[in-house]
Amino acid sequence: MCMLLCSFKGFMDGQEWTNWANRFLNEAYDPSVDPNIKKFEVILTPDHFIRLRKTYQQGKQEYFSFKISRLNTLDLKPGNANTDTIAFKTLADDIIYQTFEAPAGDLDSMVTEWDIPIKKNSPKRLDSLKEALTFLKGNNP
Repeated sequence: MCMLLCSFKGFMDGQEWTNWANRFLNEAYDPSVDPNIKKFEVILTPDHFIRLRKTYQQGKQEYFSFKISRLNTLDLKPGNANTDTIAFKTLADDIIYQTFEAPAGDLDSMVTEWDIPIKKNSPKRLDSLKEALTFLKGNNP
């Protein structure tokens, strides 16, 4: 897979990088770290926002979103045998964090770092995600 991607990456345009990043995020996201998640949706939009919506069994929802142009770093935090964490860090409080139907009440705030659990991936595959986001960051609509 990587050989195919690596051999064509010089020819990939914004839509192909967006498709690649979407595929990576959807295949890699690991909802099993929180058994109360009923469903989730993670997407990289055509206008370069990364969004994640998690719905819990009791109806609570969490929503995260940020524009790639505000991305400062993407780091990998080692985890256990099955899961690692990607840490997205932005330039300032550029990541939207909202909760709905939460027992403690709804929350609407901005944060600088957002950690998402991912299944174990090869370093080359993680590097390709960084490359995709770097490309898209430089080509924001």
